[in-house]
Amino acid sequence: MRKASQVLANLGVATACAASSIVSHNRTVFLLAMAAALSEAAADTVSSEVGQAFGEEARLVTTWRAVPAGTDGGVSLTGRTAGIAAAGVVSSVCFLGGLVPLQWLAISIGAAVLGMIADSFLGAGLERHGLVNNDLVNFLGTLTAAATAFWLARLHM
Repeated sequence: MRKASQVLANLGVATACAASSIVSHNRTVFLLAMAAALSEAAADTVSSEVGQAFGEEARLVTTWRAVPAGTDGGVSLTGRTAGIAAAGVVSSVCFLGGLVPLQWLAISIGAAVLGMIADSFLGAGLERHGLVNNDLVNFLGTLTAAATAFWLARLHM
């Protein structure tokens, strides 16, 4: 069962972006940031679960040393590929639902993938050493994705 902190960590940034889109003159930019945050949350979850399910050897993202599947900051090719696919699916649904314009679809996917990578580095560098918990790592991953999408969209306006 999920705890409230886990839900907030994975959906808090997207919710804040959605709420901001209601009152902002730049509604589309906030919806893009929301899509990127949701896509990152899906990418991170899918990459972790698929990587563990297939039992493929994981590598610590900071040193590239072999670690058991499920280790904070551990990545595998299968898990990472599944995560990228998940980011693509969620971002595409946001496009098909009219939330993200086609010209920004790649921004949403790319920002989500960057957030997923940031999550891995934060997991390896901070969570693995007990400096932060997984909820904060997940929150920062979604925040990275949303902020990146927002910034890139503003550059292209």
